[in-house]
Amino acid sequence: MMAEPGLNSFLEGNTGRNTRGLLRIIILCLIAAAAVASRLFSVIRFESIIHEFDPWFNFRATKHLIQHGFYSFWDWFDDRTWHPLGRVTGGTLYPGLMVTSGAIYHLLRFLTLPVDIRNICVLLAPGFSGLTAFATYLLTCEVSPSPSAGLLAAVFMGIVPGYISRSVAGSYDNEAIAIFLLVFTFFLWIKAVKNGSIMWGALTALFYGYMVSAWGGYVFITNLIPLHVFVLICMGRYSSRLYISYTTWYALGTLASMQVPFVGFLPIRSSDHMSALGIFGLIQLVAFSEFIRAQVAGRQFQTLLTTLILVIFAISFAGLVLLTLSGVIAPWSGRFYSLWDTGYAKIHIPIIASVSEHQPTAWPAFFFDLNFLIWLFPAGVYMCFRNLEDEHVFIVIYSVLASYFAGVMVRLMLTLTPVVCVASALALSQILDTYVLIQPPKLATTARPTSSAEGLRAARGAIVGIQSNLSKFLIGSFIAGYLLLFVAHCTWVTSNAYSSPSVVLASRTRDGGQLIIDDYREAYYWLRQNTPKNAKIMSWWDYGYQIGGMADRPTLVDNNTWNNTHIATVGKAMSSGEEVSYPILRQHDVDYVLVVFGGLLGYSGDDINKFLWMVRIAEGIWPEEVKERDYFTSRGEYRVDDQATPTMRNSLMYKMSYYNFNRLFPSGQAVDRVRGSTLPAENPQLSTLDEAFTSENWIIRIYKVKDLDNVGRDHQQVAAFERGQKRKKAAKKRGSRVLRTE
Repeated sequence: MMAEPGLNSFLEGNTGRNTRGLLRIIILCLIAAAAVASRLFSVIRFESIIHEFDPWFNFRATKHLIQHGFYSFWDWFDDRTWHPLGRVTGGTLYPGLMVTSGAIYHLLRFLTLPVDIRNICVLLAPGFSGLTAFATYLLTCEVSPSPSAGLLAAVFMGIVPGYISRSVAGSYDNEAIAIFLLVFTFFLWIKAVKNGSIMWGALTALFYGYMVSAWGGYVFITNLIPLHVFVLICMGRYSSRLYISYTTWYALGTLASMQVPFVGFLPIRSSDHMSALGIFGLIQLVAFSEFIRAQVAGRQFQTLLTTLILVIFAISFAGLVLLTLSGVIAPWSGRFYSLWDTGYAKIHIPIIASVSEHQPTAWPAFFFDLNFLIWLFPAGVYMCFRNLEDEHVFIVIYSVLASYFAGVMVRLMLTLTPVVCVASALALSQILDTYVLIQPPKLATTARPTSSAEGLRAARGAIVGIQSNLSKFLIGSFIAGYLLLFVAHCTWVTSNAYSSPSVVLASRTRDGGQLIIDDYREAYYWLRQNTPKNAKIMSWWDYGYQIGGMADRPTLVDNNTWNNTHIATVGKAMSSGEEVSYPILRQHDVDYVLVVFGGLLGYSGDDINKFLWMVRIAEGIWPEEVKERDYFTSRGEYRVDDQATPTMRNSLMYKMSYYNFNRLFPSGQAVDRVRGSTLPAENPQLSTLDEAFTSENWIIRIYKVKDLDNVGRDHQQVAAFERGQKRKKAAKKRGSRVLRTE
């Protein structure tokens, strides 16, 4: 029996859809595999190791979590950092990264897969990069009806250097999972707005809460979603869908975010979150006005609405000002001001300005991290204006804000990259659909052409694009070649720029062979094996997490940078002479001092190059004792040779860096390869420190602080120290006498 034509068409349509759906799934799996594989260069070339600085604390915290349990981790007080202060670790971090790794670890152990926690931490970022590519696909599909746009966006997100820079294997930082949560939260938000569903709003709030637990960049979501709602209201696009989505997200998302101890009551007491609260109040007002509109006549409604808006705005503004002045609502933070004034941090918060990733982004960095997407991006944003739906308004707002923030801070290139991939995919898919994948137009059946020539002219007039198969092939080949160049650029950047661990350096010998420089781990292993377990190590804060993670020794400061005064104390000790530094070392029970010196090998990331930031931070606390200008010559030059200022040559940092350095060269020929300077023939002398360890390539130098009895009674610094001790004892006696008298 023959099937009916309608049934045949239905079956063929279902088969075609199933085939296309299966093909998309296969392509997405291949994209995820490519995203993971492109991030494994560091493991292949070096080994499975944690990179950079912050990831070492995250790794140490994750080990504490799986060894002692969640509740112990939540209440963890770490007495081996910030000596002698310690750190309430459980309440001063975003636990999402550690909890995610711990959950994966316990799941694999439950499945009888004995995977080491270190390998989970090393491979977590590559694994989540595949999920990020999938989330970008979902987000783009909500914005564009073109089936190719989502796949292109997923490919771009999977391999673009702007995202790979913080997601290579071993980059165990908060961004490893945060970018996935950022993109997926935006997808859920657009889905909620389009459907007006409480379920989608609740899912948005759930993943927003997860994002809050993972990264401080959640504030970007906290302000972007309210701004989207505000713009839609100003455009006259208020609807019940918008009301349901936003109120559900704000109510549940705020409650979820407040469950993170580090965040606490900030969502209702911080100026950074007031925009979300304000839009929540505004949308209630708009909903109420819509209700009144249906009940009251037109002229009466206008009068009532105007009065209501003025009264509520005045009350809200006065309340906000009063609460801010009274201290109930915290004012804008210094990090916020540094986003709008790039010179603010250097003047007021030098500890923030000293971090390289907090510097303004140079123009070449955009081309380096985004390549040809940088000029497809504006075209994609322009296309959003052609069919300006609610989701397109979101992409436009996201593009403008992220572009600005990426320009003022290098680190925020991460937040720009997803929308660049989405917008670029919109533009490229439109090019492909218009000029390459043209379908023959169907002639209208309602009006018959009077002649074949008229019909041909009508058909040609309805066609937009290239008709010749040869032209399509050439254009397609050109675009394919362009994409291959993009892949080659991404692979090269990933391999050469973003896959080298900071603790393991790679160099080239004269014959082209690879030379591995392992001075960091060599020094940390020496500390672990040759010093007492409670030996206090003083170094600049950059190396605190690494010392705690690899050497397992207490440190004075680390990368948390929560106490500017404590960091300034270390800066003062490094930038002062021994007569000032030694009392500081003794007061803080310092046993060893660690410095990084690259003058022999040409390693530019050493402490001499960072030294001026130590001076600036110390000057911010002790402006009368430490002055930056004292380290510059009369011509305003920062020098380390025989023209260096006496203050510079007398500083503890200078002495520790160049101590015994002259012995490696013939007399008078010692050269600092980083600064390109010939050093003075006279070797710096240390009287309060003993050289304990110098790594193979002189990158790490460790000095032991002498006991008071071994320093020598005739030194000025000891006399100053003793006088200070006598003053303290006298002050204590005077205080006790006052108490007795009272």
